[in-house]
Amino acid sequence: MMTLAIVGGVLGAILVLILVVAATKPDSFRVARETVIVASPDRVFPLVNDFHEWPSWSPWEKMDPAMTKTHTGAAHGKGAVYSWKGNSKVGEGRMEITDSVAPSKIRIKLDFLKPFEAHNTAEFSLEAQGGNTKVTWAMTGAQPFMFKVMSVFMNMDRMIGKDFETGLANLKAKAQG
Repeated sequence: MMTLAIVGGVLGAILVLILVVAATKPDSFRVARETVIVASPDRVFPLVNDFHEWPSWSPWEKMDPAMTKTHTGAAHGKGAVYSWKGNSKVGEGRMEITDSVAPSKIRIKLDFLKPFEAHNTAEFSLEAQGGNTKVTWAMTGAQPFMFKVMSVFMNMDRMIGKDFETGLANLKAKAQG
């Protein structure tokens, strides 16, 4: 009996510690990666501004080649909508371009529906540097308490950052090819 009480007390203390650490996490997150592409912003911009171009560079397209995709709204730019439904690696969600300033910025409302619901913003910034383009891909969003608890065990930057790095490398290859 005494051992069971000690184990219960230790587990309770660990749970309290996790909740206290989670409570100290920020209310929002930002993940960003950048690369320099040997091409002008005019060459890179359409590859991001048109969801029909994403299969050629998006890292998630290759994670589930059988995922269902739907394009609605504008053909490209502000108002273009891309919805997907796929396997457990890509989940289900919807993206809508909410701001498009050629050839320097694209802002996307990103709604994840599965495996968990989240509403974030993705932004691509393109900065001319001579004949090159510095591309920054960032995602920001709120971090409700349950996500804070999850962040005690998982690092969002490491998880999503790798996908951003792969996507930017693919975008670079596509734009320079």
